[in-house]
Amino acid sequence: MSTEIEEAGAVRTRVALKTRSLSVHYGDSPAVRDITLEVPTNRIVAFIGPSGCGKSTLLRCFNRMNDLIPAARVDGEVLFHGRDLYAPDVDPVEVRRKVGMVFQKPNPFPKSIFENVAFGLRINGFKDDIGERVEQSLRAAALWEEVKNRLDAGALSLSGGQQQRLCIARALAVEPEILLMDEPASALDPTATSRIEDLIRDLKRDYTIVIVTHNMQQAARVSDETAFLYLGELIEFNETERLFTNPDNERTEAYITGRFG
Repeated sequence: MSTEIEEAGAVRTRVALKTRSLSVHYGDSPAVRDITLEVPTNRIVAFIGPSGCGKSTLLRCFNRMNDLIPAARVDGEVLFHGRDLYAPDVDPVEVRRKVGMVFQKPNPFPKSIFENVAFGLRINGFKDDIGERVEQSLRAAALWEEVKNRLDAGALSLSGGQQQRLCIARALAVEPEILLMDEPASALDPTATSRIEDLIRDLKRDYTIVIVTHNMQQAARVSDETAFLYLGELIEFNETERLFTNPDNERTEAYITGRFG
Protein backbone atom coordinates (compact mmCIF):
# COMPACT_ATOMS: atom_id res chain seq x y z
CA MET A 1 0.00 0.00 0.00
CA SER A 2 1.06 3.60 -0.51
CA THR A 3 1.00 4.23 3.23
CA GLU A 4 3.59 1.51 3.67
CA ILE A 5 5.79 3.17 1.06
CA GLU A 6 5.42 6.42 2.99
CA GLU A 7 6.37 4.69 6.23
CA ALA A 8 9.37 3.04 4.61
CA GLY A 9 10.60 6.38 3.32
CA ALA A 10 10.10 8.03 6.69
CA VAL A 11 12.71 5.79 8.28
CA ARG A 12 15.91 6.65 6.45
CA THR A 13 18.58 3.98 6.40
CA ARG A 14 22.09 3.70 5.04
CA VAL A 15 20.73 1.79 2.02
CA ALA A 16 18.16 3.63 -0.06
CA LEU A 17 17.49 0.88 -2.61
CA LYS A 18 18.44 -2.77 -2.79
CA THR A 19 17.88 -5.32 -5.54
CA ARG A 20 17.79 -9.06 -5.03
CA SER A 21 18.17 -11.43 -7.99
CA LEU A 22 16.61 -8.81 -10.26
CA SER A 23 16.01 -9.87 -13.86
CA VAL A 24 14.10 -8.22 -16.69
CA HIS A 25 12.93 -9.81 -19.93
CA TYR A 26 11.40 -8.13 -22.96
CA GLY A 27 9.34 -10.99 -24.28
CA ASP A 28 11.76 -13.91 -24.42
CA SER A 29 14.86 -11.69 -24.56
CA PRO A 30 16.76 -11.11 -21.29
CA ALA A 31 17.78 -7.49 -20.71
CA VAL A 32 18.96 -7.65 -17.08
CA ARG A 33 20.18 -10.86 -15.47
CA ASP A 34 20.11 -11.70 -11.77
CA ILE A 35 21.40 -8.39 -10.39
CA THR A 36 21.88 -7.87 -6.66
CA LEU A 37 23.21 -4.51 -5.46
CA GLU A 38 22.70 -1.81 -2.84
CA VAL A 39 22.35 1.92 -3.50
CA PRO A 40 23.56 3.88 -0.44
CA THR A 41 21.59 6.83 0.88
CA ASN A 42 22.73 10.35 -0.13
CA ARG A 43 25.27 9.03 -2.60
CA ILE A 44 25.59 9.30 -6.37
CA VAL A 45 25.70 5.95 -8.13
CA ALA A 46 26.56 5.77 -11.84
CA PHE A 47 25.69 2.94 -14.22
CA ILE A 48 28.13 2.56 -17.11
CA GLY A 49 28.54 0.04 -19.91
CA PRO A 50 28.18 -0.29 -23.68
CA SER A 51 24.88 0.42 -25.45
CA GLY A 52 22.33 -2.30 -24.86
CA CYS A 53 23.95 -3.60 -21.68
CA GLY A 54 20.86 -3.01 -19.51
CA LYS A 55 21.74 0.29 -17.80
CA SER A 56 18.47 2.10 -18.53
CA THR A 57 16.40 -1.04 -18.03
CA LEU A 58 17.88 -1.47 -14.57
CA LEU A 59 17.29 2.19 -13.76
CA ARG A 60 13.64 1.96 -14.79
CA CYS A 61 13.14 -0.92 -12.38
CA PHE A 62 13.70 1.47 -9.49
CA ASN A 63 10.47 3.38 -10.11
CA ARG A 64 8.53 0.74 -12.02
CA MET A 65 8.72 2.52 -15.36
CA ASN A 66 9.13 -0.88 -16.99
CA ASP A 67 5.48 -1.48 -16.04
CA LEU A 68 4.63 0.81 -18.96
CA ILE A 69 6.31 -1.51 -21.48
CA PRO A 70 3.82 -4.30 -22.35
CA ALA A 71 6.48 -6.89 -23.20
CA ALA A 72 8.55 -6.30 -20.05
CA ARG A 73 8.62 -8.86 -17.22
CA VAL A 74 10.41 -8.13 -13.97
CA ASP A 75 11.50 -10.92 -11.61
CA GLY A 76 13.22 -10.56 -8.25
CA GLU A 77 12.93 -7.76 -5.74
CA VAL A 78 13.57 -4.03 -5.55
CA LEU A 79 13.57 -3.00 -1.90
CA PHE A 80 12.97 0.57 -0.75
CA HIS A 81 14.03 0.64 2.91
CA GLY A 82 13.12 -3.03 3.11
CA ARG A 83 9.76 -2.73 1.31
CA ASP A 84 9.47 -4.58 -2.03
CA LEU A 85 8.32 -2.04 -4.62
CA TYR A 86 6.94 -4.88 -6.74
CA ALA A 87 4.68 -6.28 -4.04
CA PRO A 88 1.10 -6.69 -5.32
CA ASP A 89 -0.35 -4.05 -3.00
CA VAL A 90 2.17 -1.32 -3.86
CA ASP A 91 0.85 1.56 -5.98
CA PRO A 92 3.34 2.33 -8.79
CA VAL A 93 2.17 5.95 -8.88
CA GLU A 94 3.23 6.35 -5.26
CA VAL A 95 6.54 4.66 -6.07
CA ARG A 96 7.19 7.27 -8.77
CA ARG A 97 6.51 10.07 -6.31
CA LYS A 98 9.13 8.70 -3.94
CA VAL A 99 11.54 7.82 -6.74
CA GLY A 100 11.57 10.63 -9.31
CA MET A 101 13.07 10.46 -12.77
CA VAL A 102 14.76 12.80 -15.25
CA PHE A 103 15.08 11.61 -18.82
CA GLN A 104 17.78 11.90 -21.47
CA LYS A 105 16.01 14.55 -23.53
CA PRO A 106 14.47 17.49 -21.67
CA ASN A 107 10.70 17.03 -21.79
CA PRO A 108 8.99 20.13 -20.38
CA PHE A 109 5.25 20.31 -20.84
CA PRO A 110 3.87 22.95 -23.27
CA LYS A 111 2.89 25.07 -20.29
CA SER A 112 4.41 27.97 -18.41
CA ILE A 113 7.58 27.58 -16.37
CA PHE A 114 5.49 27.89 -13.21
CA GLU A 115 2.90 25.32 -14.27
CA ASN A 116 5.58 22.81 -15.25
CA VAL A 117 6.88 22.74 -11.69
CA ALA A 118 3.39 22.95 -10.17
CA PHE A 119 2.00 20.11 -12.29
CA GLY A 120 2.95 17.24 -9.99
CA LEU A 121 1.83 19.19 -6.93
CA ARG A 122 -1.62 19.75 -8.40
CA ILE A 123 -2.21 16.14 -9.46
CA ASN A 124 -1.04 14.96 -6.03
CA GLY A 125 -3.54 17.23 -4.28
CA PHE A 126 -0.97 19.55 -2.69
CA LYS A 127 -2.95 22.04 -0.59
CA ASP A 128 -0.30 24.39 0.80
CA ASP A 129 1.32 27.38 -0.93
CA ILE A 130 2.14 26.08 -4.40
CA GLY A 131 4.06 29.27 -5.23
CA GLU A 132 6.41 28.71 -2.32
CA ARG A 133 7.04 25.09 -3.30
CA VAL A 134 7.65 26.08 -6.94
CA GLU A 135 10.24 28.63 -5.84
CA GLN A 136 11.93 26.13 -3.53
CA SER A 137 12.13 23.58 -6.33
CA LEU A 138 13.50 26.06 -8.85
CA ARG A 139 16.11 27.18 -6.33
CA ALA A 140 17.08 23.56 -5.65
CA ALA A 141 17.53 23.08 -9.40
CA ALA A 142 19.69 26.22 -9.64
CA LEU A 143 17.21 27.87 -12.01
CA TRP A 144 15.31 30.40 -9.88
CA GLU A 145 17.54 33.41 -10.55
CA GLU A 146 17.27 32.86 -14.31
CA VAL A 147 13.47 32.57 -14.47
CA LYS A 148 12.02 34.33 -11.41
CA ASN A 149 10.86 37.32 -13.48
CA ARG A 150 9.23 35.25 -16.24
CA LEU A 151 7.47 32.39 -14.55
CA ASP A 152 4.50 32.84 -16.90
CA ALA A 153 6.68 32.38 -19.98
CA GLY A 154 6.43 29.13 -21.90
CA ALA A 155 8.84 26.44 -20.75
CA LEU A 156 9.74 25.69 -24.36
CA SER A 157 11.29 29.16 -24.64
CA LEU A 158 14.12 28.07 -22.33
CA SER A 159 17.48 26.79 -23.57
CA GLY A 160 18.13 23.05 -23.56
CA GLY A 161 20.13 23.20 -20.35
CA GLN A 162 17.49 25.34 -18.66
CA GLN A 163 14.77 22.95 -19.78
CA GLN A 164 16.63 20.04 -18.22
CA ARG A 165 17.02 21.92 -14.94
CA LEU A 166 13.30 22.74 -15.13
CA CYS A 167 12.56 19.02 -15.47
CA ILE A 168 14.75 18.41 -12.42
CA ALA A 169 12.80 21.09 -10.51
CA ARG A 170 9.54 19.43 -11.59
CA ALA A 171 10.78 16.11 -10.22
CA LEU A 172 11.94 17.70 -6.96
CA ALA A 173 8.66 19.54 -6.34
CA VAL A 174 6.86 16.42 -5.09
CA GLU A 175 9.72 15.77 -2.66
CA PRO A 176 11.09 12.42 -3.77
CA GLU A 177 13.76 10.70 -1.76
CA ILE A 178 15.58 9.26 -4.76
CA LEU A 179 16.26 10.85 -8.13
CA LEU A 180 16.96 8.74 -11.20
CA MET A 181 18.71 10.36 -14.17
CA ASP A 182 18.92 8.61 -17.54
CA GLU A 183 21.81 10.27 -19.41
CA PRO A 184 20.60 13.72 -18.31
CA ALA A 185 23.31 15.68 -20.12
CA SER A 186 23.78 13.70 -23.33
CA ALA A 187 21.67 16.17 -25.35
CA LEU A 188 23.40 19.26 -23.92
CA ASP A 189 26.45 21.31 -24.88
CA PRO A 190 29.58 21.25 -22.67
CA THR A 191 28.62 24.39 -20.72
CA ALA A 192 25.12 23.13 -19.92
CA THR A 193 26.55 19.70 -19.10
CA SER A 194 28.92 21.25 -16.58
CA ARG A 195 26.02 23.04 -14.87
CA ILE A 196 24.01 19.82 -14.67
CA GLU A 197 27.00 18.00 -13.16
CA ASP A 198 27.47 20.75 -10.57
CA LEU A 199 23.78 20.54 -9.75
CA ILE A 200 23.93 16.75 -9.34
CA ARG A 201 26.75 17.10 -6.82
CA ASP A 202 24.81 19.76 -4.91
CA LEU A 203 21.63 17.66 -4.80
CA LYS A 204 23.45 14.79 -3.10
CA ARG A 205 23.08 16.61 0.21
CA ASP A 206 19.35 15.95 0.16
CA TYR A 207 18.78 13.12 -2.29
CA THR A 208 20.07 9.75 -3.34
CA ILE A 209 20.93 9.91 -7.05
CA VAL A 210 21.32 7.13 -9.58
CA ILE A 211 22.60 8.21 -12.99
CA VAL A 212 22.99 6.31 -16.25
CA THR A 213 25.72 7.73 -18.44
CA HIS A 214 27.53 6.63 -21.58
CA ASN A 215 30.29 9.09 -20.66
CA MET A 216 32.85 7.42 -18.41
CA GLN A 217 34.54 10.76 -17.68
CA GLN A 218 31.22 12.07 -16.41
CA ALA A 219 30.78 9.03 -14.16
CA ALA A 220 34.27 9.59 -12.79
CA ARG A 221 33.55 13.28 -12.15
CA VAL A 222 30.20 13.08 -10.40
CA SER A 223 29.65 9.67 -8.82
CA ASP A 224 30.66 8.09 -5.53
CA GLU A 225 30.08 4.51 -6.67
CA THR A 226 29.94 3.06 -10.17
CA ALA A 227 28.36 -0.11 -11.52
CA PHE A 228 29.67 -1.60 -14.76
CA LEU A 229 27.13 -3.65 -16.69
CA TYR A 230 27.77 -5.88 -19.69
CA LEU A 231 25.23 -7.97 -21.61
CA GLY A 232 22.69 -7.47 -18.84
CA GLU A 233 24.98 -8.64 -16.06
CA LEU A 234 26.49 -6.63 -13.22
CA ILE A 235 30.22 -7.14 -13.73
CA GLU A 236 31.49 -4.87 -10.97
CA PHE A 237 30.06 -2.41 -8.44
CA ASN A 238 32.69 -0.45 -6.57
CA GLU A 239 33.78 2.94 -5.32
CA THR A 240 34.22 5.08 -8.41
CA GLU A 241 37.86 5.93 -7.85
CA ARG A 242 38.77 2.29 -7.33
CA LEU A 243 36.75 1.07 -10.29
CA PHE A 244 38.47 3.51 -12.64
CA THR A 245 42.00 3.13 -11.24
CA ASN A 246 42.20 -0.40 -9.86
CA PRO A 247 39.15 -2.44 -10.91
CA ASP A 248 38.57 -5.88 -9.48
CA ASN A 249 37.39 -7.45 -12.72
CA GLU A 250 39.40 -7.86 -15.92
CA ARG A 251 36.36 -7.06 -18.07
CA THR A 252 35.92 -3.77 -16.22
CA GLU A 253 39.53 -2.85 -16.91
CA ALA A 254 39.18 -3.82 -20.58
CA TYR A 255 36.09 -1.62 -20.95
CA ILE A 256 37.40 1.49 -19.23
CA THR A 257 40.71 1.27 -21.13
CA GLY A 258 38.87 1.01 -24.43
CA ARG A 259 39.83 -2.54 -25.34
CA PHE A 260 36.19 -3.43 -25.96
CA GLY A 261 32.73 -1.89 -25.88
